[in-house]
Amino acid sequence: MAATVAAPEPWRAVAPRKKRSAGRRPRRDEGRVRGPQTEPEPEPEPDGEAVLRRLREAEEDLQISDFCSSALDLCCPCSDHIWGNDLSETITQCLRKQLEQLQGLTEALQILKLSSSPGGSGEPPVTSPFPVTCVCYGLGNFASCATARSQLAFMLLFLEKCQIPRGHCWVYDPLFSRTEVSVLTALGVTVLSENEEGKRSVQGRPTVFYMPHCGTALYNNLLWSNWSVDALSRVLIIGNSFRGLKERLLTRILQKNYPYIAKILKSLEEFPLPQTPRYMDTFNDTSVHWFPLLKLEGLPRDLWASREEPDYQDCEDLEIIRKQTDSAQPV
Repeated sequence: MAATVAAPEPWRAVAPRKKRSAGRRPRRDEGRVRGPQTEPEPEPEPDGEAVLRRLREAEEDLQISDFCSSALDLCCPCSDHIWGNDLSETITQCLRKQLEQLQGLTEALQILKLSSSPGGSGEPPVTSPFPVTCVCYGLGNFASCATARSQLAFMLLFLEKCQIPRGHCWVYDPLFSRTEVSVLTALGVTVLSENEEGKRSVQGRPTVFYMPHCGTALYNNLLWSNWSVDALSRVLIIGNSFRGLKERLLTRILQKNYPYIAKILKSLEEFPLPQTPRYMDTFNDTSVHWFPLLKLEGLPRDLWASREEPDYQDCEDLEIIRKQTDSAQPV
């Protein structure tokens, strides 16, 4: 068994809502009347070996599905859907500042599979001290929830597709059990031991944030933590559709409670994941978002000067649990 990982710090109690993860927002149909068998009760948590077996089965099911190949092509940072068909000037500029620190721009582009030739060179990627990294928030209890298990399986397939080592992937959810922490550690990813509230800086590295069905405040916090042209140009988010947020929330609510999302809406590119009946609940309202450098540079300079940390004091439905302060007492 893998080395023991410190259990996540306690989070405060939440009101009893039917949510799979404390960091998630409700699905669009959550307010509808449900039949007694529409949403089955979670399965009892099995042991680690059983969880790994079920996870492998979930991966196999995904791989043969209509959803998988098109979704993986869309999500991968080296995908033509995201980065363009011909190594466009926009994408080159998005990565140039980060890539120039590497062995050379040509080698760096090979690392990220941004070759201008359609088929690539066929040579193995060059090892780099600045690889693409992945951060995952809000998976939920994948040991007992089939939806969460499919989302984890997709993340593992995504890491393989994009050649992101599992050792460069960090995950966190306040609901992880000890068994789930052990399983994740055995899989080779790093389980974070504290609640970051989504406030993680990319620190100069191109980073994919995998955040399926997370609370809106987590996305807002993530943008705040990377509120600069340089940082946001290296961010790719797989999570709730920002366009959907704009449609569902009143403009004044979006601007007041989630100002960083509101400010960046005009400067991002969004591609929705394909919808298939089997994975409708698993990936509904999920999109890939990235921030082209040219669009970011076109924003007013004073927009970047305002970097007040979000506090959400007047937010009625925060949808996430805040980091527990040292003075707070465990519940």
